[in-house]
Amino acid sequence: MIGYLTGILAMTFLGAAASLFLKRASGSEKIWNLIKDSNLYVGGFLYLVSAVFNILLLKYLDYSVVLPLTSLTYVWTMLLSYLVLKEKITGKKIVGVVFILAGGICVSIADKIPLR
Repeated sequence: MIGYLTGILAMTFLGAAASLFLKRASGSEKIWNLIKDSNLYVGGFLYLVSAVFNILLLKYLDYSVVLPLTSLTYVWTMLLSYLVLKEKITGKKIVGVVFILAGGICVSIADKIPLR
């Protein structure tokens, strides 16, 4: 179980980090500059590694569990945007991420809870 959790954390963090690099690459106004930007390739590579983690996790866990837990990506994205891009974290953003996480957890464990 710890291995699966580690895999989910790694997958979601890599997805958020990939987005950060692609955000950096998005500053290029000309397509040629974008093609030459290493951030584009680092972001693409990180997305690829994240997708491989996703595929490996799907081999062992239900799709209905893995997909909702990818909502952890939003937590990493908010932290990285704050730490690296110096974006402001508002109360609304925190509440939104909490609701997303709560929904992901509820969907993931829904089939584990017997209804009477």
